[in-house]
Amino acid sequence: MKYFSILFFTLFLIINSSCKNDKNEPKEKEIPAQKVMQKENIKAPSAPENRKDSINKKNAVLFLSKYGEGNKETKVLIKTRLGNIKIQLFEDTPLHRASFIFLTKMGYFDTTCFYRVVPDFIIQGGESERLDTQKYKARYHRYKIPPEFKKNRRHTYGAIAMARDWENNPRKYSTAFEFYIVQNRKGAHHLDGEHTVIGQVISGFDTIDKIVNLKAGSDEWPLDDVFMKIEVID
Repeated sequence: MKYFSILFFTLFLIINSSCKNDKNEPKEKEIPAQKVMQKENIKAPSAPENRKDSINKKNAVLFLSKYGEGNKETKVLIKTRLGNIKIQLFEDTPLHRASFIFLTKMGYFDTTCFYRVVPDFIIQGGESERLDTQKYKARYHRYKIPPEFKKNRRHTYGAIAMARDWENNPRKYSTAFEFYIVQNRKGAHHLDGEHTVIGQVISGFDTIDKIVNLKAGSDEWPLDDVFMKIEVID
């Protein structure tokens, strides 16, 4: 009887630890584009090599390096129905800065919403169930970005960082499409060195609090979608 009690307690600790870790990790969330497009009977779009947005998973680093040279903006404004959030992007994470500016100018983020809210942790955005969102991802081959970890870029209150896949991703490549903002006043420093911090909120902290406190389902997705529009402002 004692053996079964110990075994049960051990299994409880493992399950509980697993759930806790999942809740404290900003994981990449993918809604398979192929599944959506098969349902709608639409083929995945392609990006011809002569297009200005012909980025893909093979040329991402080279593309973003060149794009960043000609697009040096560092400030963006996230507009939502609950208010605005102004972001300062860091110049010392050049690939991530260029990618965020690129996807903003291409209109990708305007198809997405804040799809995960965890009070005293983060709000996470850059995904939706809209067909347009999945078409963008397919066009750009769901490209990834190599990590750009900096000792001085930490998960402080208001930091913006990129989500990533935690499985089969030993080099900790970021997704280009999904980001999160730290809502906890004490920060989220267990994520330092795990996710690339690309910027900092400079205004709109009250909007972050409004979003994080929305009623959400068991998947942490708000019951009433908070769609966004992002503009490059400087």
